Amino acid sequence: QVQLVESGGGLVQPGGSLRLSCAASGFTLGAYTIGWFRQAPGKEREGVSCISSRSLYTNYADSVKGRFTISRDNAKNMVYLHMNSLKPEDTAVYYCAAVPPAISRCSSGINPPSSVAYWGQGTQVTVSS
Repeated sequence: QVQLVESGGGLVQPGGSLRLSCAASGFTLGAYTIGWFRQAPGKEREGVSCISSRSLYTNYADSVKGRFTISRDNAKNMVYLHMNSLKPEDTAVYYCAAVPPAISRCSSGINPPSSVAYWGQGTQVTVSS
């Protein structure tokens, strides 16, 4: 059974930090590009960051560049999103997702949600004072 399980969300003040984790099971994590997406109320789901299967490429949305860092540990079947200098506009449900390598474009951008093969259930991040 394929599973992606996110954790680490919560309430944080503006300027604070969080680390999101994504635990994978039921498939070979190391064969897939992994992306982090987010969806705020009333908005479309958007790509935040991606990391290629062997960590050769990473990419970030302009809105999070310099503040967020994506990493992965294939041996532990884990992917992480370190978020610093959080802003109220970062408030959203964050999802990790697996993109098949054949269609991954993480070397030049972030795949759209339609490219995703597997989704996690999401974790809420709220940035508020």
